[in-house]
Amino acid sequence: WRVLLHNDAYTTQDFVVWVLETVFGKVHEEAFAIMLSVHKSGTGIAGVFTRDVADTKAHSAQQLAEQHEFPLRITTEPEA
Repeated sequence: WRVLLHNDAYTTQDFVVWVLETVFGKVHEEAFAIMLSVHKSGTGIAGVFTRDVADTKAHSAQQLAEQHEFPLRITTEPEA
């Protein structure tokens, strides 16, 4: 399952990078590249996991966004 991050007008780029590093274990350069994809195309793939892991990571990221009062939307979908 893919975990997708969706662009919005309020969540900071730094926060998205931090979430990618913290929740998804990305190195800074990869997290920054994914954040740019989210910013430019509207969505970015945070990672591909088993369904349970994808749901857990998406939930953790969503909780962090809510705690920091950002409207970041995170979804999961089956990998094609």
